[in-house]
Amino acid sequence: MTTTKTRTTETRRRGAIRFGYAVAIVLNVASLVIANNILDWGWLPFLTNDFGRILWLLDISFLAAILVNSIYLGYDPPWFKSVCQIGLGGISMAVAIRTYQVFPFDFTGYQFDWEPVTRFVIVLTMVGVGIAIVSEVVKLARGIGLNPQGEPQSPTFEEVGATGARNDRQQS
Repeated sequence: MTTTKTRTTETRRRGAIRFGYAVAIVLNVASLVIANNILDWGWLPFLTNDFGRILWLLDISFLAAILVNSIYLGYDPPWFKSVCQIGLGGISMAVAIRTYQVFPFDFTGYQFDWEPVTRFVIVLTMVGVGIAIVSEVVKLARGIGLNPQGEPQSPTFEEVGATGARNDRQQS
């Protein structure tokens, strides 16, 4: 009985995870369409024509996220997800850096000077992405049996269990 209940729970969990990947794909496709038409639509009056100078990098970011989430639908072991997240983080960092350099925003028509706030948010984004990349590198190192210093990692008590033999859990 427990095995059937566990399988049902695992099946539901996998379904929810796959649904999340599908939602991410849809949102990235929508973001790609919006980013490529936003200047024509005039939705954001503070966005300048310099936005075109970062659009190609945004397109790469959205397309990479679509590709990665499409792959995750059928294949998403933890080590692979960490590698992909490191790659996506690198692309995100490039987008943030280029956005800071080009700064395709003009806030002159506003009473409040939004430029320092916007620049601060972009820098904060770079810091957050940097932390996320480091976190994924650590997660990947631990997943392949290395501690953060690059040395082989000994199994935890939970992995060894009461018998003293390693008890690796299977992931489907």
